[in-house]
Amino acid sequence: MRTEHHFAFFDEGSKKEIRRALLKAVAIPGFQVPFSSREMPIARGWGTGGLQITLSLIGKTDRLKVIDQGSDESVNAVSIKRLVQQTTGVEVTDETAEATLIQSRHRIPEISLTADQLLVLQVPTPEPLRDVEASEAKTRILHSEEDYSGAWLQLFEQVMKYGRTATGADHPVFVHNRYVMAPSPIPRFDNAKLHQSNALILFGAGREKKIYAVPPFTDVRSLAFEDYPFTTESFEGKHCKLCGSDDVFLDEIYDEVTGVTEYQCNDTSYCIEQLNAQTSQKGEVEHA
Repeated sequence: MRTEHHFAFFDEGSKKEIRRALLKAVAIPGFQVPFSSREMPIARGWGTGGLQITLSLIGKTDRLKVIDQGSDESVNAVSIKRLVQQTTGVEVTDETAEATLIQSRHRIPEISLTADQLLVLQVPTPEPLRDVEASEAKTRILHSEEDYSGAWLQLFEQVMKYGRTATGADHPVFVHNRYVMAPSPIPRFDNAKLHQSNALILFGAGREKKIYAVPPFTDVRSLAFEDYPFTTESFEGKHCKLCGSDDVFLDEIYDEVTGVTEYQCNDTSYCIEQLNAQTSQKGEVEHA
């Protein structure tokens, strides 16, 4: 593919600078590494941090998958895929198992990732202590001293008010028994997928100019009290109305006409794959 830009948009110097930051992030799991965030042809807040990581790492033989809150066809996902494809010519795919590089906003795919895959998560707020300390200089000191009393205090206040921890998403995690980290606004349901992951998981915050990482096979646990253990969103007794899955993150869909509440897989490509597998199995049975 002919293009007016460098391969993957960036010049080699920019890619090297971002890769150096990534190497440091991988070497120190959960640590926020500052980097020189570049201007991008998309607005800040639309995933510029994750996109810069993707453009710095992608190669000609990669297959790219981009999802936004579980969907491969949202405006954000389609725009990012188009930009990467136009500046690289790489293949794009909706199937998680086929992708070598996955960029995501707000979700980790339902299918377990492998050691041959990279997951890049878009991050709006990388600092888990930002709600309790506005100063960047002070949060750096708190991290260096392993002083995470502010994060624990936030959870304690939730328990006092609601009788449980009530973090909707981006529930802080403890990485490699050292750093408290913001996992990006993934649902609590996805936090467990960070623990001992086969794949390298990279986090990019373009507006905040931070990169951090969870290397493969790293211990990651969600912050919780012993007497108030960490819990995820519950879908007990519920299943996807399309494919029947009951062990995945589900979207609640209310039909105003019928007044019925139904559920559907949030990960649309996973749902389609399950439906295709069921159709294929049904065809084999009928043929037999």
